[in-house]
Amino acid sequence: MIYHVSPAGCDLHAGDAQHPFRTIGRAASLAAPGDTVQVHTGVYREWVDPKNGGLSDSVRITYEAAPGEKPVIKGSEAVSGWTKDRGSVWTKTIPNSFFGSFNPYAERIEGDWLLEPVAYDVHLGDVYVDGKSMYEARSLEEVYTAPVRTSGFQVPYRKEREPILHPEDTVYQWYAVVNEENTTLYCNFQEKDPSDHLIEINVRPCCFYPTQPGLNYITLRGFEIAQAACPFTPPTADQIGMVGAHWSKGWIIEDNILHDAKCSAISIGKDGLTGHNLHARFHRKPGYQYQMEAVFLGLRYGWSKENTGSHLIRNNTIFDCGQNAVVGHMGCAFSRIEHNHIYNIAVKHEFYGYEIAGVKLHAGIDVVIENNNFHHCTLGIWMDWQAQGVRITRNLFHHNQRDLMIEVTHGPCLVDNNLMLSDYAVENMAQGTAFVHNYVAGYFRHLTVLDRATPYHFPHSTQAAGCAVVYGGDDRMINNVMTGVIPAPKGDKNEFYSGGCVYDRFTVPEEFAPKIASYGRADIEKYYKVPQPVWVEGNAYAGHASPFRAEISPLRADGAAASLKEENGVWTLTLNVPASLTEARLPCVTTARLGMPRITEQPYDNPDGTDVDFAADYLHSRRVGDVIPGPFAALKAGTQEIQVWQNP
Repeated sequence: MIYHVSPAGCDLHAGDAQHPFRTIGRAASLAAPGDTVQVHTGVYREWVDPKNGGLSDSVRITYEAAPGEKPVIKGSEAVSGWTKDRGSVWTKTIPNSFFGSFNPYAERIEGDWLLEPVAYDVHLGDVYVDGKSMYEARSLEEVYTAPVRTSGFQVPYRKEREPILHPEDTVYQWYAVVNEENTTLYCNFQEKDPSDHLIEINVRPCCFYPTQPGLNYITLRGFEIAQAACPFTPPTADQIGMVGAHWSKGWIIEDNILHDAKCSAISIGKDGLTGHNLHARFHRKPGYQYQMEAVFLGLRYGWSKENTGSHLIRNNTIFDCGQNAVVGHMGCAFSRIEHNHIYNIAVKHEFYGYEIAGVKLHAGIDVVIENNNFHHCTLGIWMDWQAQGVRITRNLFHHNQRDLMIEVTHGPCLVDNNLMLSDYAVENMAQGTAFVHNYVAGYFRHLTVLDRATPYHFPHSTQAAGCAVVYGGDDRMINNVMTGVIPAPKGDKNEFYSGGCVYDRFTVPEEFAPKIASYGRADIEKYYKVPQPVWVEGNAYAGHASPFRAEISPLRADGAAASLKEENGVWTLTLNVPASLTEARLPCVTTARLGMPRITEQPYDNPDGTDVDFAADYLHSRRVGDVIPGPFAALKAGTQEIQVWQNP
C-alpha cells in the first residue's frame, strides 16, 4: 500500500494519489509492514508519531519524499502580529493554551552532566528569523541592550561557553516571560521588521519520533526536518531527539537535511525505562552509578543484537544543532553512520555539559562510523563507555575544537585511515585503541581514569563480561603521519603531546611482563603501578610532532603539510609530500598483527568477526606489498591535490 500526503489533501480522504491525506501523522497511524508513505512538497508542522513498525529488513514501513519533491517537517509554528515595543524590541503575547501540555518557553534545559549555565536558565524554546536561530537572552534587560557576545575557541582544551561569532555578526536575541495564562516573547530583531520576515517559534519536542518503543524497521528518507524543542540527552536520560528510533531495531535514516534541533537531531539511544536524569533530580547516587545501573537494566529489558540497534544513518546533512547530530546509549549498538555532512554542532554555546559532540555514543558496540565530514563542531566524535568493536574510518575532520575523544572504554577500538586536520586531534581517556594509517595535524591529550570502572563485553555481544578501570596505554599507533601544526599546550597534568611521544611514560611489551613479575604475589596494586604496554611503529613526523621514546622505524617527513578547500560541495585536500614519505617501506597492518587488548581479549576485527582489510586506503585504493604511512596507498613527492569528500 502506498499512502500519499499533500498540503492540498484532507485527513478524511482515502490517502491515495488522487485523494491524499493532509498530515503525515494520519498516514503514520495507518501504515503497516510493507507500506510506503510518500510525502509531497510542502511544510508539515507536526510531530509524526508512528504507530507501527516493520517486520524485517525486507518488510519495512517507509516514509519518503515523493520523487523529485521536497517535503519539510518542522517542530515550529509561524507567528505574526508582533507589536513594536521600544528600540528594536518587538513583543508577542501567546495564550498558554496554544502550546498544550508542552510549553518549551517554560521548560528549562536540564539533566545529568549539564553544567552551565548556573546563574540563569536556558530553555527549550527558540525563535527563528527567516530560518535562522536567535539567541536566548540571559535576562529581559539584555534583550534591550543586545550586547555582542563573541568568542572563538581561543583555548582549545577549555570549556568555552560563549557563542562562536564573527565580530561583524549581528546578535538577535529573545526572552520569554511565562505566567499562568500567557507566554510573552520579547525579541530584539535589530534592523528587521518582523512583518517583513518569517518568524517561527518551536513548539514541539520532536518531528519524527514514536512515543512507543520497539517499532522496528522504519525508513525515513528525503525530508528536510528542523526546529524541534528537543531536550538534553545524557546517557542516563530518556534520549529524545528531533528524529529518533526510540529503543528499536533496524531503522534507516538517509538522504535527509536535519537542522536546528535544540539539542540532538537524531537519537538512537536509550528509553526512559532504564532511568531518566535520576542524579540531577534526586542526588542519591552519582550519575556514573546511575549510568552503570542503566546498562544492566538495559540487559534486563532485552538489550541485545536481536532486539535493539543495527540502525543505518547515511547521506544526511546535519547542522546548527545545540548538542548533537547523532546521540545514543545502548540503542546505538551494531549501527552504521556513514557519509553524513555534520557541521556547526554546539557552536552557539548557550549551554554546556559533558554530552556534546557531532556524534556522541555510549555503549556503541560494533558501531562503524565511516566517510563522514565533521567540521566546525565543538567536538567531532565522542566515543564513551563500552566503545568495544567500534571502527572510525575514512572520516574527514577539520576546523573543530576537537576532532575525536575516546573515554573510559577498553577496546578494541579502531581509528584508521582518517584525515584529522584540526589543531586538537584526539583526547584519549581510554585504552585498547589502535590508530592506524591516519593523517593527524593536531596534538593529543592523554589521561588515565582510575576512579571509574566501566563494563566490557563478550566479543560482538551486549552481554557484560566484567568491569575495569582505565589504566591507559594498551594502544597501537602504527603507520600514521603526524605533522604537529602547532605546539601542544601546557596542561595542568602535562597531558598534551604532539606525536607518538604521547606514550613516552608507558612501557613496551618486553618491559611490561618483567615489571609486573617484580611485584611478586601482589594483585591489583601492581597494575596501578606499572604502565601498560604500547605498540608504536612506523609513524612519520613533521613540525612539532616527535616519536615515541622506543618507537620502531620512525621517520621524519619535514615539510609535510595539508590544506583543504571546498567548491560546489567537493572537498579537495592539497598535500605537500616530502620524498621521505613516498620512499618509506613499512610492513602492512593486519588484524593478527594488532593482537588483542588485554582487558577484553577481543581482536581488532569486523563486526561479523572477519579480519579488517587494512590494504584498503582512504579512497578504497589498494596497498600492495610494503606500505607508506598515512591514509593514502600511494603519493607522489611534491604538491598534489586529492578529492577527499563530496556532499550528499
